[in-house]
Amino acid sequence: MSTSTSTSTSTSTSTSTSTSTSTSTPPGGDERLRRWRLVLGGGDAEGTGRALTGTDAAMDGALTALYDTAPHDGRGRGAGLGASAPSVARWLGDIRTYFPSSVVQVMQRDAIDRLGLATLLLEPETLEAVEADVHLVGTLLSLGKAMPERTRETARLVVRKVTDELERRLASRTRATLGGALDRSARISRPRHRDIDWDRTIRANLKHYLPEHGTVVPERLVGHGRASRAVRKEVVLCVDQSGSMAASVVHAAVFGAVLASLRSLATRLVVFDTSVVDLTERLDDPVDVLFGTRLGGGTDINRALAYCQSRITRPADTVVVLISDLYEGGIRDEMLKRVAAMKASGAQFVSLLSLSDEGAPAYDREHAAALAALGVPAFACTPDLFPEIMAAALEKRPLPIPEG
Repeated sequence: MSTSTSTSTSTSTSTSTSTSTSTSTPPGGDERLRRWRLVLGGGDAEGTGRALTGTDAAMDGALTALYDTAPHDGRGRGAGLGASAPSVARWLGDIRTYFPSSVVQVMQRDAIDRLGLATLLLEPETLEAVEADVHLVGTLLSLGKAMPERTRETARLVVRKVTDELERRLASRTRATLGGALDRSARISRPRHRDIDWDRTIRANLKHYLPEHGTVVPERLVGHGRASRAVRKEVVLCVDQSGSMAASVVHAAVFGAVLASLRSLATRLVVFDTSVVDLTERLDDPVDVLFGTRLGGGTDINRALAYCQSRITRPADTVVVLISDLYEGGIRDEMLKRVAAMKASGAQFVSLLSLSDEGAPAYDREHAAALAALGVPAFACTPDLFPEIMAAALEKRPLPIPEG
């Protein structure tokens, strides 16, 4: 295995095996020699005077199968992993045995890119062995109609595992943050007695405290809105489903389902490439949403925004969130005019270059600058920050834009 490809995983590799080999590996110089030997790879001693044995040899074999073979050229499935689904499934099982989850995910992505593993993901036995993550879901979705029916149900289970985990991590915080924002946006200044928010009323009137009477004179009452079950705000998620936006599509589907569960929030989910698909009716299940997408293809942001604009009925109570890298294949000037028109009507407009943990992708800087000139800054957003972004938009206050 070459040093350049193995170094990125060497630290995690040696760390992950230190426990299993600590009883047989002396401390000090021998351990350092062992780690260097793992970095160098290969079947011989590689100049260290020490051969790889046992677990170390098995780890090196798994790395060699991936990194010491020629990249996939479209004519085969990658000689290093063999040409059959069972051999790939065994390799996937091996790397899950020898490496931590974070390293397994990196190796799976490298196998997909280098050796054409995506083809073998069409086999149920391969899918059952993979470590499920957002990037794997994106790969499965990109396979689309090429996926045979016998694999589709296994793929749905893999996708559901990822979306369920994301929802567990993100749902509670999102509901709490947006619930508070919706409550604050619904406050009224002339509430009925039973609707008075006494805590905020007292805070708002502390300057009217009368020491001689030991009381506060509430010149301004703050109350909660009575229509807690009524729709108070509308959100339109407009999501680019081009191939580079796969992770953003997965997170948008999960957030769309969470937002749709808030009774006082009406949520619409629209995905687009050169065509536009409204997936709002599927929002009760993120898996159905994701299997309704079609990753890849061109991009027509103007057409997508035209559809979203036509569905806005209460502009002053609407937030439009465009999630796209802004590479526009449609009519650029019309796209910008639509954004300007929606803002002029009173709608809040948010432009996210991505909704993922990877940071900002490659994006059209000219279009991002044009949106910024309209008062719509374009920036990448992590899933953890998204609830705060939405809360600020619903309350019409400055967005907490991350630095960089």
